[in-house]
This record gives sequence, structure tokens and C-alpha cells, in this order.
Amino acid sequence: MNGLDSVIRDAGAAAYAAYGSSADANVRYLTRFRTTDPVIYVAKPGERGMIVVPQMEHERAVRESIAAVATRADAGYLEYIKAGESRWRATAHVIADLAGGPVLVPATFPLALARELETFHPVVLDGAGSVEGMRAVKTPEEIERIRSVQRAAEAAIDRGITLIRSSAPRAGVLCRDGAPLTSEAVRTAMHTVLLAHGCRGVDTIVSCGPDTALPHNTGSGPLLENEPIVIDIFPRDELSGYYADMTRTVVKGEPSPEIREMYDAVRDAKTLAAAEVRAGAAGADLYNAVVEFFRDRGYESDTRGFIHSLGHGVGLEVHEEPSLGPRGGALAVGNVVTIEPGLYYPGTGGVRLEDMGAVTETDFDRFTQYEEELTL
Repeated sequence: MNGLDSVIRDAGAAAYAAYGSSADANVRYLTRFRTTDPVIYVAKPGERGMIVVPQMEHERAVRESIAAVATRADAGYLEYIKAGESRWRATAHVIADLAGGPVLVPATFPLALARELETFHPVVLDGAGSVEGMRAVKTPEEIERIRSVQRAAEAAIDRGITLIRSSAPRAGVLCRDGAPLTSEAVRTAMHTVLLAHGCRGVDTIVSCGPDTALPHNTGSGPLLENEPIVIDIFPRDELSGYYADMTRTVVKGEPSPEIREMYDAVRDAKTLAAAEVRAGAAGADLYNAVVEFFRDRGYESDTRGFIHSLGHGVGLEVHEEPSLGPRGGALAVGNVVTIEPGLYYPGTGGVRLEDMGAVTETDFDRFTQYEEELTL
């Protein structure tokens, strides 16, 4: 039996199929197999899911994957190629053979493959994102993997903040060892720490000054005295594929009154939201509570001020279900989510604080333990 049984039956399908490498989070989740080459995955009700892999990957897939394993030769793929079928046609032929009837596919299923598959069996779109829903509720093992990545994230951000703290201003520019301390240097130092923990960082944000008013500006160039520095790090574990996510905002020197007030409001909003997280709480309600809180503090939630959602799920993707946004539904035990309010004003700058943790029956089990300290 697999978790897709009822989904397949309710859709009137004979099987569920996916196609991709482990860069596709759904494929990684369903197979637990790490590969740069695309694999075929087919699951039928009452049966163990199966992956079809190249011959050279067979032994490793048998060892690592939770699915049954067949080679392309076993599945008939090579014969179809020899008969002159295109790659997409041969792949569809194999899926059709294994499914034996209508096939339920995810929204990420390749269009070219779906078109070929439709010549064999009806193709049904899983518009509800059933696998994404399954991924949203983590097992204890998954939660521990994410906790481990979070520990790496905190070691890395500590390295970055230590560099900023130990810098000395020179004509408004932060310097170390006689040279300007740059976003790039801090980012590289943090990524080096991540590698030592078996993790990888990509697009880590180290933005400063006016750049902080743009939430996902990665930052570049020298860091400045008395200006907000937003560090948002979301590393991925190289082996398991799971992410963590956290953000801190710091100032080396004296922040402006506006930034200090924004920081206090964001910190208090995060505390307010975290206190309301529990199974059954709606993501939209949490978001709206923060919108109202900011309004009471004099901050808007539109094109300025609070301009993004309150948080999101974290797992095999850094942004996944559930949502803590305007349309977020009920949270469930086992969800791993971020709480990350922020305020952004062009000409002034931005402030964001982000913690991550698991939803329980009664509260928010916060994984993030790193301190919050505005001034260094």
C-alpha cells in the first residue's frame, strides 16, 4: 500500500506517475532516491511504487530507494528506442505498460510526455497537489533531518554575524583586516561553514542599507555602518535534500530611530504569531493577526510595509505547503513552517526576522535557537 491509493481511486485512475530527477521534490519524496538523471515513477493502488532507472543506477537504487526498482531494459524502454520511438514516446510507452489504464499525474509532469501518454491512456491532472499535501506533514525522521540542517544554518549565520561584529567602521564602511567587509565575503564565509556541515547554500541574502527594502535582494558590495543588514540563509542538506530557513537583521553601530522601531514591531509580531501556532489554526488567520498588529503600530500591509506572507512550509523545497498567507488553510501536526514577518520602506530600509519550527497539537516547537540582537 502507498499513501496515494485513495487519491488514485478517487481520480478514477489506474496509477499515479511522475517523471524527473531528484531535483523534483515530489520525485525525491516518493522514491527517496538521489539522482541527476530523470527516473520514471509509477504507483498503483495496493502495490509498492516502482521506479525505472538506467542500468548503471540499478544497484544503488535498490539500496537507497523505498520504491521497487526496474531497469530501463527490464521495462522495455530500450526496445522501444530501438524500434524508432522518440525518448518521450518510449517513456510514455513504459508508463502506459506499467499503469494499465488512466494515469494521474502532477502539475509538474512534462507536457511533451503527457501528450505522448494520452495516446495510450487518459491522463488525469492531480490539480490538488496530493503529493505536496503528503510532503507537508513530516514524519519524526524528517523533522530530525530538518532540525539538523537548522543547526548548520545557525552555525553559518553565527560566522557571518561574528565577521560583522568584529569589523571596524572607516568612513561609514565596515572593514576587516584593512579592507572593506562585503556582502560577498560574509556570504562566502557562511557557505564555507555550511559545506563543513554537509550542506550547501545558494542565493543566501546579505543585503545592506537601501537594498534591505527589497526582501529578496541578495546584496552586494561593502557593508555599511549604522545601516540594517538582513541575513537570510536557507541551506540544503546534500544527502537528505531537506532545507532549513532563518533570517536575522543586525546593525553595526547605531540604527536610525525608524529601523529600531521597525525591528521592535517585527520582533513583537513574530512573538505574537508564534504564540498562536497550533494544529487547527488557519494560516490566513495568523497572517491577518499580524496585519492587524502592524496596523495598530502604524505600519501598512500593501505595496510598502508588510508586503509578503507570514511564512511557509519547509522540507524538500525551501518554500512549500502549508502557507501562512492570506489564503492559508488549517495547520496540522507535523507541518514544519517559518514565521517571518518583515517591514520594508524604500529610503529607510527593511527588517525581517525568521524562525522555523514544527506545528504540534498545542504550540509551535521552535527549532531556531539563535539569538535576536539588532545592534552589534
